[in-house]
Amino acid sequence: MALAQFRGRAVLIIATNALLGLPPVAVGLVLYLLLSHNGPFGFLRLLYTPAAMVLAQAALATPIIAALTHRVLEHSWAEFGPPLRVFGATRIRALPVLLGMNRRAIATALLAGFGRTISEIGAVLLVGGNIAGHTRTMTTSIALQTSMGNLEFALALGCVLIGISLAVSTCLILLGASRP
Repeated sequence: MALAQFRGRAVLIIATNALLGLPPVAVGLVLYLLLSHNGPFGFLRLLYTPAAMVLAQAALATPIIAALTHRVLEHSWAEFGPPLRVFGATRIRALPVLLGMNRRAIATALLAGFGRTISEIGAVLLVGGNIAGHTRTMTTSIALQTSMGNLEFALALGCVLIGISLAVSTCLILLGASRP
């Protein structure tokens, strides 16, 4: 989307940006209907599996990563595309250069997508259930423990989740900072 002009590009960009605000429960409901026994993909038997949960999280994270990456690469291509083309780079050959130049901004896009998935509860609950030992996630467990009145345990799980988020963010930032 960032490097080429093609028919429907503007619609694709608008759709990608519109999907930034996808309601998780709506994504979960659509996936539930698609994956349920009577749905078009029911034969795959993915409902209430970790795979269905991953599909839901990918559906929520992809627009965030795509829209933010598109924006940074579009600006970078406008600025550096002409000089790269003078030196004979095609769009495909310029892409790794642009990705490298914008790795910190792309890391931010990845962290935004990660943040969406690590905090997700609505979609994963609909397509994964909350099956102990099978599809229970940290967020669904926090909700369950809170509803049961186990606030201390829910808070402890929340702290672990925050710790995981901080660790992933720190690692990604340190990896980006270690390269010039």
